[in-house]
Amino acid sequence: MNQTIDTTAILPELILSGTIVLVLVVDAFLSPRRKWMAMPLAFAGVLASLIATLTLIGEDRSTFGGAFVVDEFALLFKVFFLSVALIVLMVSFRYFREGRFYQGEFYFLLLTSFLGCLLMPSSRDLLMLFISLELVSAPGFLLAAFRKSDPRSNEAGIKFFLFGVLSTAVMLYGMSLIYGLTGTLNLTEIGLALADPLPQGQETLALASILFIVAGFAFKVSAVPFQFWAPDTYEGAPVPVAAFLATASKAAGFAGLLQLMFVAFPAQYEFWTPIFAVLSILTMTIGNFIALQQRQVVRLLAYSSIAQAGYMLLPFALVSANRVVNQDAFAAAVTYILIYAVMTLGAFAVVIAMARESRGLLITDFAGLSRRAPVIAVAMTVFMVSLAGIPPTAGFWAKFLVFQVAIQRGGIGTALAIIMVVNSVVSLYYYLAVPKQMLFVEAEHERPIVAPALVTAVAVLATVAVVAVGVWPELLAHFPPLSTLVGQ
Repeated sequence: MNQTIDTTAILPELILSGTIVLVLVVDAFLSPRRKWMAMPLAFAGVLASLIATLTLIGEDRSTFGGAFVVDEFALLFKVFFLSVALIVLMVSFRYFREGRFYQGEFYFLLLTSFLGCLLMPSSRDLLMLFISLELVSAPGFLLAAFRKSDPRSNEAGIKFFLFGVLSTAVMLYGMSLIYGLTGTLNLTEIGLALADPLPQGQETLALASILFIVAGFAFKVSAVPFQFWAPDTYEGAPVPVAAFLATASKAAGFAGLLQLMFVAFPAQYEFWTPIFAVLSILTMTIGNFIALQQRQVVRLLAYSSIAQAGYMLLPFALVSANRVVNQDAFAAAVTYILIYAVMTLGAFAVVIAMARESRGLLITDFAGLSRRAPVIAVAMTVFMVSLAGIPPTAGFWAKFLVFQVAIQRGGIGTALAIIMVVNSVVSLYYYLAVPKQMLFVEAEHERPIVAPALVTAVAVLATVAVVAVGVWPELLAHFPPLSTLVGQ
């Protein structure tokens, strides 16, 4: 067997790995007043990795015996993750420079987690998937507890760690069963092996292992009933870390789940589509109804993240024997993930800007923001409206694409589409509560709020992206078709 490693295929990961080591080493020699220099160094490394990724567009590469693949699906997510990394670094700079934090260690852990994100969409092997997922999660445990003197941050880290370890054990057990049944770790080969009829006992074992793997990934994407860690973790963690967990970490879980269900387990769709239907209904419904009771913005965004995960899980429940429907469902899920991340990152950028003025970050603290900081108030209004799915915003088109595929599927798809619409209507109450405070409620103090320039830039860029896709949905047509991963 040819063991030659394609260094071009893994060049973005190599650059990011080198940046991680460099940040850690350079930080050791910086004086306390110059620790902030770790951020520009990390930013430059991520930007270089992004440029290396862009040079791979249009190429299909494979290395490590097919365990690592570069194709249109992988490249789309790599560009997405690296773009998110740049944004998270931007919104983190002033937050961590002004606080009493170990800045070098933070950027080291954050980039390590993003390295796992970068590996995830290229992982076409169970072992590679597991390593990528844990590389995302393990630094996250430490990042969630990064405010060492804050009991809430300590609680956030412990809860995240305990639930994470449990879900990892369940998922790994399921993967070991699949390997024992098929004798291979390669996702495509697993799909071919499971497509053939199995003896009765082995078929039951295969279905049980799929259930274990889905349960493990359900934790990663904060799906009900594995969502308990998310609200407390988001609230206790530093706000930029919460932004990372709600977007990149969640998207990494979905990237792995898409590959598993559409490449390794498509033959068993009759077994797992009802599971995803139940997960989707429970996740969107419970997330939305508990969000109605929230008075703190980060917890509201946490339950919003749970509800949005329910919408993103819906396309998995639409898989059938119709390959065209499967491709549309796959594309709808990917599109929703990307648009959701932009909306949520923008909302967290506004929250970070407000964190300097309000330690509690209550919804009522946003009162009169349209007069105190009109730019970020307009941006937050756009993000809340988009998350609610109101046109003309990108969030509307994300939900519309999922709704369209559900109606096209018929049967259970129609029922899921109706439940999705009802949940979207319910969510209007808490999403619009924030713009109501900003636009129509007088503030106790009319002192202007000056947001950090980088945070304002992120909010403006995200606003432009959300509005642009909402007004010109044709921009979504420029995404790769992503059909090569379906029906392999």
